Formats: sequence, structure tokens, C-alpha cells
Amino acid sequence: MMTSSTPQSPRQHMRTNVSIDVVVNGVLNMVEGRITDLSEGGARIEGGVILPVRSRCEIHYAGQTVYAVVMWAEVDRMGVRFPYELTDGPLYNALDRARGAWPSEPAQVFRSMRPTTFGRRGLN
Repeated sequence: MMTSSTPQSPRQHMRTNVSIDVVVNGVLNMVEGRITDLSEGGARIEGGVILPVRSRCEIHYAGQTVYAVVMWAEVDRMGVRFPYELTDGPLYNALDRARGAWPSEPAQVFRSMRPTTFGRRGLN
């Protein structure tokens, strides 16, 4: 018997580690949480905010409201997808700043940390 499986497609957006305090508004409650992983297409939110899968919510940050759908949920975190990609506003600006904090290519980090001397002698 042969089974077919659909290969996982690569993510459309690059995820970035962040630490952004937000307020999440579900149907019945408003609670504080922290975005720890963010992209233009979604986020991972940790803390006291756990909503049922497929529920809709609003994420409030710095006067901006971003709509989201819960894609997965665990005991202390959940993943949400934004039906409308982040393209501007305070949350997008925070993402942009977080991405600018480190070089985009890992090789650049190593290049900048490369020693200019070899052993006890300099490379003169």
C-alpha cells in the first residue's frame, strides 16, 4: 500500500525573534501577552493569552490593531496568522528594527569577528 504525503512548503516570510508586549483581545477577554516570534504573516504569542484554535482575535500594540486567527495553541503560547500581511504601522516598524539589529547573512557576523592577528604575532 502506497501513501502520498504533501511536502511542507517553505515559509513565505522570514520569522524574527522579538520581545514585544501586546494586548490580545479575544471574544470574551482582553489579556496581556508577549510576541516572541514575528513575521509579516504571523506571530507566536506567549504568556497568559491562550485562545482556541481557529478563533479570531485582535492584537493591540502602540495604538495599532492587527487582526489574527489562531492556528495552534499550547499551554503557555499560541501561533497566529495575520489575514492581512504587516506592511506598515508600529508592529511592522518593531519587526523592521529587530531585523536591522543583526546582519542579514550569518557569514557577515563571522567576518566582523575575524581576528586581525594570528597567534602571538600580528599579520604585518
